[in-house]
Amino acid sequence: MALSAVIHQFIVQLSHVDRGVYESLDLRAARHPSESEEFLCARVLAYCLEHREGLAFSRGLADPDQPALEVRDLTGRIQAWIEIGTPDAARLHRASKAAARVAVYTHRDARRYWDSLAGERIHRAEALELRGLDRALVAALVARLERRMAFDLSVADGVLYLTLGGESFTGPVTAHRLGA
Repeated sequence: MALSAVIHQFIVQLSHVDRGVYESLDLRAARHPSESEEFLCARVLAYCLEHREGLAFSRGLADPDQPALEVRDLTGRIQAWIEIGTPDAARLHRASKAAARVAVYTHRDARRYWDSLAGERIHRAEALELRGLDRALVAALVARLERRMAFDLSVADGVLYLTLGGESFTGPVTAHRLGA
């Protein structure tokens, strides 16, 4: 018998000062049986950081040819391909050909991951937006993960301020460009 996805609901009060985005989000994310809790939490944080018209969770791990998050135009064409974790150079090469904008949010050792991409053949490598999520912040969210949860997330000067159940956590989002 195959395991089915678990649906998680996140109610997020988002204040993204850096982008001027102030929204109340009611997100439902399906967690694939092979998806780690860290990946799910990184995916939700990336969704909040990327929030805009047309942003959606894709089929993700259920369809390996799709990104974790995507923005499509009215014709269905992918405008933004947003990956989570540590996608390999070949996947980023394909993504850069398929979408005008490619971003990666890693919740692992960002510096090691970025170093592994240096010198690899990636279409428009200089345009990739690579971001490292603070590992301690992701771990704090994972430790409190429930099927239904609410939290406040503020972003100012590249720092995340997360308030969950009366506790506050902070952590930077580091940005990197290949060849920079």
